[in-house]
Amino acid sequence: MSFSEFLSIIFTGNTLALIGAALAVILSGMGSARGVGLVGEAASGLLAEDPSKFGKTLILQALPGTQGIYGLITAFLIIFKMGILSGAPATLTVAQGMYYLLAGLPIAIVGYYSAIKQGRVAAAGISLLAKRPKEVGKAITSAALVETYAIFAVLVSLLMVLFA
Repeated sequence: MSFSEFLSIIFTGNTLALIGAALAVILSGMGSARGVGLVGEAASGLLAEDPSKFGKTLILQALPGTQGIYGLITAFLIIFKMGILSGAPATLTVAQGMYYLLAGLPIAIVGYYSAIKQGRVAAAGISLLAKRPKEVGKAITSAALVETYAIFAVLVSLLMVLFA
């Protein structure tokens, strides 16, 4: 068996589509885990001094987790469109599979980076909360602005999948 024959067996349309779904979940989930972790570390220091601020820190910590949710939604939609959940999977051409792979990339890549950046902004917001507790709205707003780009990315991914 030649290498090209091996590749044609391994990289079918269905496999490429599943790679797109996997990348959407894996990369956005990795970014969210890292972002949530960054904020959690910062929040732990503040909560050691003032446990009453838990609710406010929780909001800031939850924000970078949304990118992972966006990736999961995108992956489920790809899998649904493939017919896997209905029990009658379609046989996709390589071109169709590549399309789904490419559809998963916006939220995979932007989700990864925006979750980490949002975690950094939210961690800085924890510092603001420690010094000026009444300014928590400004900290949340600053972190939420980073979310805008993840929302753009998930919209592109979802539109590509929906209209495939």
